[in-house]
Amino acid sequence: MVARRLIRDTIAALVLFVPLGSLAQEPTATQAEQGATVAERPNIVLVLADDLGFTDLAAYGSEIGTPTIDALAQEGVRFTNYHTAANCAPARAMLLTGVDAHVAGVPNIPEMLAPEQQRHAHYQGVLGSNVVTVATLLEGAGYHTYMAGKWHLGKGPGQLPSQRGFERTVALADSGADNWEQRPYIPLYDKANWYADGKEYQLPEDFYSSRFLVDKTIEFIDSNIEDGRPFFAYLPFQAVHIPVQAPQEFIDRHMGVYDGGWDELRERRRARAVELGIIPADSGMGRMSTTADWNALDADQRRYQAKRMAVYAAMVEAMDYHLGRLVDYLKAQGEYDNTIIIFTSDNGAEASGPADHDSFIARRGPAALGYHTDYERLGLKGSYNTISPSFASAAASPLAYYKFYAGEGGMRVPLIVAGASLPVKGELSHAFSFVTDITPTVLSFAGVAPPDGRYAGRPVEPMIGRDLGPLLRQEVDRVYSPRDTVGYELAGHAALFQGDYKILYIYGPLGDGQWHLYNIVEDPGETRDLASEEPERLQRMLSAYERYARDNKVLEVPPGFDHLRQVAVNTLYKRMRTPVLVALLTVLILLPFLVAYRMKRQGA
Repeated sequence: MVARRLIRDTIAALVLFVPLGSLAQEPTATQAEQGATVAERPNIVLVLADDLGFTDLAAYGSEIGTPTIDALAQEGVRFTNYHTAANCAPARAMLLTGVDAHVAGVPNIPEMLAPEQQRHAHYQGVLGSNVVTVATLLEGAGYHTYMAGKWHLGKGPGQLPSQRGFERTVALADSGADNWEQRPYIPLYDKANWYADGKEYQLPEDFYSSRFLVDKTIEFIDSNIEDGRPFFAYLPFQAVHIPVQAPQEFIDRHMGVYDGGWDELRERRRARAVELGIIPADSGMGRMSTTADWNALDADQRRYQAKRMAVYAAMVEAMDYHLGRLVDYLKAQGEYDNTIIIFTSDNGAEASGPADHDSFIARRGPAALGYHTDYERLGLKGSYNTISPSFASAAASPLAYYKFYAGEGGMRVPLIVAGASLPVKGELSHAFSFVTDITPTVLSFAGVAPPDGRYAGRPVEPMIGRDLGPLLRQEVDRVYSPRDTVGYELAGHAALFQGDYKILYIYGPLGDGQWHLYNIVEDPGETRDLASEEPERLQRMLSAYERYARDNKVLEVPPGFDHLRQVAVNTLYKRMRTPVLVALLTVLILLPFLVAYRMKRQGA
């Protein structure tokens, strides 16, 4: 907007040309320096998709129409080797603080933590007071700070985003919720817990998540657009977290696209990713054991499965469409050229949807919450839709695994950094980068230094991430040297990155409980285990992982831990207040394992 640019230029002129003694109130040198800097600092928009797979964007090889995000890719840099946590809350903790999730208090989502782990202060699944958010640092440096979307980092005293540096907020505190109305999506929650500026909030009647969150972001920005101060807007979408839902007009565009099944889609996306230069031409691609045989399904089953994926694609496209409205708003206000936009995902594709949509559990679970799974209304208001592990594997093509697992499909996601001020346009970066790098990069754009051990009179954890600015300016080929290591753990699944290499541990039933070694630059699909060829490298990296686990106080999971079963157990403990009922239900859950153990002992 002309008015805002005039104010900004006036501020800069005053700072540069008006003698300090002529001002009504003489500022300190620090204040004067900050005034000049604020006038020149860019706006920053951080957009976070939820459960978006590696090749779910056209700019990364997808068939889904994402013109807004594709345009951003052409106006900046696409990262092809960017990694995040394999589920949401740990990723968000690292994204917003630059600190490892275990240190920040969010080693896993709280809904999935075992009681043995919850006895420890740093295993609560909520953002600790020992870290400072990027929003807090930017607000202290003169930025307006806004958030509209999923928070999932705590809702107790001092834990909501309005108390962690965000000036204006509308936030979903839970792991997910319905996209059409204010209702929970799993029985763990009594209701969908939305908050606005720290107070409980009632969603409007015409709510659809992607549209609503962009509307609120525009509203927040517009409320202070005239004052000349830059803004930081955090926009964490619900798309494409379950329940997967989308408007009918977007669904219609994708009907028939997925009739060939998941294997065909996975191969098609791999080929397109090669064509775009996202992955090497000779990249291998395995097939997950959880991928079903498309040809073994009857016609009705294939029809239903194809529509499940069509709704998923529609939800991605709807997100892109509404993000486009935010871009159009920034352009209309004359702010787009002074805005850096960062787009990424919290983790890889979600694969919790049942393979058999018509099974008793697949129908009864949603029905218990008042949802239906009817084919004709799939994805619309009142519908509960998911994609199964088969299509989730295609969403992550050509990578192995998906959300929750430390394989590339769970951790490697799109990252696009765009802005008119960036010197490089439409380029790819194949350098390794990690989710903890986002906060240091944002601070660098804003000219704000990270805290040096203390903030606001209290000690805070140092950031471990790296500023990606030198990569964006093509001043360096990588920000991590071949000797630097980055460790990772989630509920017993583990990885460590060093240079072009990664060691990976995934326990059963999907994994084999053994460490593997991969060159993830040449082999992003993790198809060629190098452990036997390079045992010395494997041992060095294992030693580095042990140091990581020790330094970050990583706790072992209880024997027999299963993340989905733990969510069920935690739900039962919350729902059943009577100790006798809790004990009875616990016995029923554990009984099959006890029987199997006794049978094994008898056969020995």
